[in-house]
Amino acid sequence: MVLQTEKRYYTPEEYLELEEKAEYKNEYRDGEIIPMTGGTTNHNKIAGNFYKKFPLTAQGQDYEIYIGDVKLSIPRYRLYTYPDIIVIKGKPIYEGTGTTIITNPLLIVEVLSNSTKNYDKTDKFKYYRSILGFQEYIMIEQYSFAVEQFAKQAEGQWIFKEYEGEDAVLVLDSIDFQIALRDIYERVNFELIEE
Repeated sequence: MVLQTEKRYYTPEEYLELEEKAEYKNEYRDGEIIPMTGGTTNHNKIAGNFYKKFPLTAQGQDYEIYIGDVKLSIPRYRLYTYPDIIVIKGKPIYEGTGTTIITNPLLIVEVLSNSTKNYDKTDKFKYYRSILGFQEYIMIEQYSFAVEQFAKQAEGQWIFKEYEGEDAVLVLDSIDFQIALRDIYERVNFELIEE
């Protein structure tokens, strides 16, 4: 005999209330609360390296950069998630009265892991593309020198570029910034497979 458990659906308000008290992060997907997997040391180093090298001003523009713990709201898909890195041009626009949920990313960076890479490359990217001012998506592999970049063009098309090898240089499309892959992967040990 197979025991069927009933799936529980939550309102966004219930999720946000539970998330305030949660000991670990959860994503909210159209009524479902999905526990997020923990990051590896390599994952953390890669996100940290990108974060610390990113300039807060470029071409006279001000940017804000957030890492890991800032929640992103995607109303069209009733989704709340925690991208690895969010870059905002100017000031953040918050959902509600608090300062924990933002709505206006210009650029999002995800460090790929074996357990999340398919989701990050497909559904999650679709969800991100529904955000009006979102212009660029960077996916960084954590097991080799490899980065994928999608940049939105004026006519709404997304252009794909890929970078491989430690001598490659990632050139952002939405911001005047470039970074060598060797700097992104500084102190990363590819022999560690930690998932």
